[in-house]
Amino acid sequence: MPYKSRTKSTELLVFETLNTRMNLSDKDRNHYFHLKKGYEGEVMFDLLTEKLQCDCFIINDLLLQMNSTTFQNDSVILTPESLHLFEVKNFEGDFYYERDKFFMKNKSEVNNPLIQLKRNESLLRQLLQNIGFTIPIVASVVFINPEFTLYQAPLNMPFIFPTQINRYLNQLDRNPSKLNKKHTMVADKLISLHIEDSPYTQLPSYDYDQLQKGMTCKKCHSFALSIDRVYIVCEKCGHKEAFSEGVLRSVNEYKLLFPNRKITTNAIHEWCQIIDSKKRVRRVLEKNFNIFGVHQWSYYQ
Repeated sequence: MPYKSRTKSTELLVFETLNTRMNLSDKDRNHYFHLKKGYEGEVMFDLLTEKLQCDCFIINDLLLQMNSTTFQNDSVILTPESLHLFEVKNFEGDFYYERDKFFMKNKSEVNNPLIQLKRNESLLRQLLQNIGFTIPIVASVVFINPEFTLYQAPLNMPFIFPTQINRYLNQLDRNPSKLNKKHTMVADKLISLHIEDSPYTQLPSYDYDQLQKGMTCKKCHSFALSIDRVYIVCEKCGHKEAFSEGVLRSVNEYKLLFPNRKITTNAIHEWCQIIDSKKRVRRVLEKNFNIFGVHQWSYYQ
């Protein structure tokens, strides 16, 4: 069980919603796929670390700041003797390493993950010293994708390849030592310092009028839905969702994309499109939110 679980960033959630409701530019679509692939790789690593039986704190997706510099830590595992810092990469295909640089097989250069790893390791060490905790840091780049190959990799690089991940984690599991109150204090302190909103978020420009309105299927994101008294049914994949849950999911999308707009019965009815009765929308809102104002000026929070 992770001490801090991973969640999708606001940036990724917005891109997921926009990708369904508008045509993203090539640049924005590539950025979205990069975010999505990175998150999927991190989740793959989480599924492996969650199997650890040793006494440790698993802290995922930790955004910290040191000396006015913000740095993202994909996964941190705090054990009694050391802190393991992981930079998780979901690279796929053939790559090669040459003169401290990373290249794809077609000779296109990509960012060397070691640069970010060393930066994060240094900043994390300084932060730990500031809170009065000294512990060796073992920093590694994890290549999680089984379809990844790196040619010409020096043996002394802190790389963990797909075929080595299980062995690395099994070695951690052999540690019989136990955490103490100091470790708990440090883990809690790191989580308390986590920054929710990343300063590096890159969202495309969009407005209400350009987005396709309507409820979408929770499973396949299709707009081809029908509604009966109890369920929302996808005519494309057959997925069924409780009516109230579908409305609340649409409300959350609306809030995510337009945080400064008020949630009103009319607004959500227009956003959902396929609900024939505003009364049905109002009943869901009244049951799940607090109402402010009266009559046509009423809204929900």
